[in-house]
Amino acid sequence: MKHVQLITDGACLGNPGPGGWAYILRYGGHKREMSGAEPATTNNRMELRAAIEGMRALKEPCEVEVVTDSEYLKNGITKWIHGWKRNGWKTASKKPVVNQDLWNELDAAASRHSIHWTWTKGHADHDDNNRCDELATQAARGLTGVK
Repeated sequence: MKHVQLITDGACLGNPGPGGWAYILRYGGHKREMSGAEPATTNNRMELRAAIEGMRALKEPCEVEVVTDSEYLKNGITKWIHGWKRNGWKTASKKPVVNQDLWNELDAAASRHSIHWTWTKGHADHDDNNRCDELATQAARGLTGVK
């Protein structure tokens, strides 16, 4: 099974507001960058979208190290989702899970792969995370015409 690294990030200009997502895929000496945007969204939705799109880009099942600066994304997929499913997509306080549509998409995309989730501090010394932040912000700004 191929081992790949998927670095992801989301950005939002206002929350909610125009948002962008980005990922970098690394395999061997290869690197692929991709980004996209949505006109009215939240930062958390863009964090989820980045991971979903990165996993969808993989053509076959892989061992994937996902690097994210979002504790919401990492904790949601590794810890909270099990209880949400068990409780009919309700939180511990019996409220509907926010972003359930994207959690379902991420769960389905992740099920094809063997995944290890790694958290990194945002806006720090992880070059690929900083590049993803730059790409996601550029994508969001492209919707507003602001450079």
